[in-house]
Amino acid sequence: MPEENNLYLDYEFLDKLVVGIGEVSSITAVPTRQIRYWEDKGIIKSLSDEKGKNRRYDYANIKKILLIKELMDDGYSLDGAVKKVDNRIKLIEETLAKLKQQTKKD
Repeated sequence: MPEENNLYLDYEFLDKLVVGIGEVSSITAVPTRQIRYWEDKGIIKSLSDEKGKNRRYDYANIKKILLIKELMDDGYSLDGAVKKVDNRIKLIEETLAKLKQQTKKD
């Protein structure tokens, strides 16, 4: 695999990725007002808990926003999209935990 393609597999980089709300809006095409609303509803969580501080988001939240937006664009309500994404995330986490346990056994 060429060196420049390794960025796609750089999980350490993605784990450290943190961007502001404006950048998240640009990346996801979701307006900042809607992102704030989703945060107020507890759907996503910024890394800054202090009031008045700039909202910053990690890769997991950006991915969640993208998945919710995609489902809403396909006709899901916000609540329906959130439930579907949360179930998908839970399934992925359970699968990864099983794989991790399996790897430890081998």
